[in-house]
Amino acid sequence: MRGEHPPAGRRPGRRTRGRRAGIDPDPAEFDPGGHDNEDASAPPQLAWSDEWTERDRDERRRERRGRDRVEDREPDDPESRARQICLRQLEFEPKTREQLRGALAKRGIPGDVADTVLGRLADVGLIDDAAFAKAWVESRHHSRGLAGRALKAELRRRGVADDDIKEAVAILPPDAEAETARHLVERKLASTRGQPAQTRTRRLAGMLARKGYPPGLAFRVIREALEAEGVGGEEAEAVLGDDPPGDWC
Repeated sequence: MRGEHPPAGRRPGRRTRGRRAGIDPDPAEFDPGGHDNEDASAPPQLAWSDEWTERDRDERRRERRGRDRVEDREPDDPESRARQICLRQLEFEPKTREQLRGALAKRGIPGDVADTVLGRLADVGLIDDAAFAKAWVESRHHSRGLAGRALKAELRRRGVADDDIKEAVAILPPDAEAETARHLVERKLASTRGQPAQTRTRRLAGMLARKGYPPGLAFRVIREALEAEGVGGEEAEAVLGDDPPGDWC
């Protein structure tokens, strides 16, 4: 109520007076618990000190940096180093045997040591090129619309054996490429409206070629899409020819 005087032993004003000045509050003036401080000899509440809080943060940072240095320190034994390198690589995403071999070579691991460690990791299932290839095909076909030829090239660059590649690509349904190609063309077609038919055809054909679709399939899909819009197929034929066989030039 207005006009009342503050209780004896407590001083009016804000409770953070000492904190603004960069010093700890006097425990005789203020009790952080919200009660009068009867024991003036009690130690100050260090949690109220900005200086103490900053020192605490610095100490925690030093402790974290120390732990990180201990964890990052590589063992002297080449085999243990190789195992640690591989496990770190596998923490982020699956890797093929050849990818891990390349990572070990960059770190100076001898070839015989690399073979031993990679063999053990394969024995416990941490390296499985066949499973990697199947997961890669499934993911890249549905997320990026890549055809079998592009998927095979990507897996070869990652060191997957031809037998594993062939088995992985075979998991795609027979009509998967045609359906995906139609979906890609339909999505791209809207952005080419208003352009000459030959320009549209070249852009659509280039997009499918980069994703690994054979020219014969690309020609059919593009011609179907243009005809559905009322554009004759002769424009596509002028660019691609009559159902051209073979590879893109």
